Order: sequence, then structure tokens, then C-alpha cells
Amino acid sequence: MYFFQGQEMLTNLEWILRAIVAFFFLLIVTKVLGQRAISQLRPLDFAIALVIGNIIAHPLSDEKLGLKGSIITTIVLVVLYQCAILIILKLPWVRKLITPPPITIVQNGEIIYKGLKKAKISIDVLLEELREEKIEDVKKVALAIWETDGKFSVFLDPKYEPLTPSSIQMKTQPFDFPKTIIKEGKLYTKVLTEMQKDEGWVVSSLESLYKTEVKNVLLATLDKQDNLKVFLYK
Repeated sequence: MYFFQGQEMLTNLEWILRAIVAFFFLLIVTKVLGQRAISQLRPLDFAIALVIGNIIAHPLSDEKLGLKGSIITTIVLVVLYQCAILIILKLPWVRKLITPPPITIVQNGEIIYKGLKKAKISIDVLLEELREEKIEDVKKVALAIWETDGKFSVFLDPKYEPLTPSSIQMKTQPFDFPKTIIKEGKLYTKVLTEMQKDEGWVVSSLESLYKTEVKNVLLATLDKQDNLKVFLYK
């Protein structure tokens, strides 16, 4: 067990054992920390990203450290990571162990305190997340879930959902994304050709609508309904 201690030299086997121990130790640590501490990353991804960055950085900044150990350790960790992914895909019980299930925080307008404790987040954090979703009242929330990657999924009670054209059976036009025809004073002739327009049309439109010319345009867009929107340098 000498690979636990600092030494002048380590054998290849000792480097491999160090990597294996560190990998599983980090998985345990991330599990204990909880989802809030590793926001935006799943536990397995967090562990591998954290340790590889440090392994590579140390020998690059310290001339006394050899690169061999870092390379061996990194290779072992990558192999372990790939193996862990395959095991997660094949064995559901391992998936539950490494990747915790989503946690229900709010249900039918009621805050689930056990969920808050399990996710290790406070009421203030919950309210902050709801504000970011433009929700001012917890009672309006049908379901709020704290996902494995540290993000909130929020579903409003249907009676508080905003009206959409489909809900009132209103006919709508097909989606049309405006094309950029001028950017920073440069005219995009290829896009104009696709929109069945030419440079003369643009010049005359700018003159008649905005009393300006192409070189003064920061951004101009055009859609299929010939709606020209122009933003001038100011």
C-alpha cells in the first residue's frame, strides 16, 4: 500500500492503483456533496472532469514532476469512465447508485420539505429558481423537479399556463426566421438572391424608409413577408 504515500518514484502498477482509488473516492465524495454542489454536471462527469484537469496541470507547472505518471493516471481514468458508462447502460441498479434520480421539490402548489433536504437546497434557492422561470407564486406550480444535472424543471398548473394560439384555435402563419441581408455595413448579395431581391431594392428601401444607405446599417433582416428591419449605428 505504499502508493498512498509520497515517494520519489512510483512503478506503473502503483500509478494505476492510485488512479483507481482516486476515481472511486471522488465518486463517493460527489455523492456526499449532493446535486447542488455539482450543478450542471452529473456525478460521474464531475468526478472525471475535476481530477483530469488537476492531473494534467501539475506536471505542466512543476518541472520536478514527471509527465509519465500523469499520462498513466489519465489513461486509467478515461478507461474507468468509459467502463462506468457501459455499466450504467447495462445495469439499472448501478445507474441509480451513481446517477441519483430527480427529486420532487414542489407538487400541486406545496413545497416538499424532504425534497429540499435531499437536494441540499434552501427555500431561498427554490424561490430564486422560480423567479428565473418568471413564476412569482409557488401555488401556481403543479410540479417542480430538481434534476440530476442541478437544473430545475418547472411545470405550471394548467389554469396558470399562458394562452397560445392553439388553445383558442387561432390560425397562425408558418414559422419564418428572418435572414440577415446587411451586417456591419456589408451587403449579403447571396442571401438577397435567395430572398428574390436585389441590391437596388435594398438601396431604395433604405432611402425611402430610413433615409440612409448600406454603410450606415449595423444590422438589417428580411423575412418572407418582406418585413425589413433595420438597426443603424448609433
